[in-house]
Amino acid sequence: MERNTREPESLRLTPRCGATTRAGTLCMRPRAKGRTRCRLHGGAAGSGAPKGERHGQYKHGRYTAEAVEERRAIAELLGRGK
Repeated sequence: MERNTREPESLRLTPRCGATTRAGTLCMRPRAKGRTRCRLHGGAAGSGAPKGERHGQYKHGRYTAEAVEERRAIAELLGRGK
């Protein structure tokens, strides 16, 4: 992909984020180090919603990672595991 910009060649050749923006185009910001998205689209450390009850969509906790793992362990003990 050739871009006509004044940025240095090393920056021009870095992999891009590629997330879809609100306008429907691809994000052209460089990816965060060790990530597949830029810092604005989820590549920053600590990005994402808080876990558990602090999350805005939390309702009852039935599908939290801990609850799902507990149900799997019980099913395994009862011989119903896959």
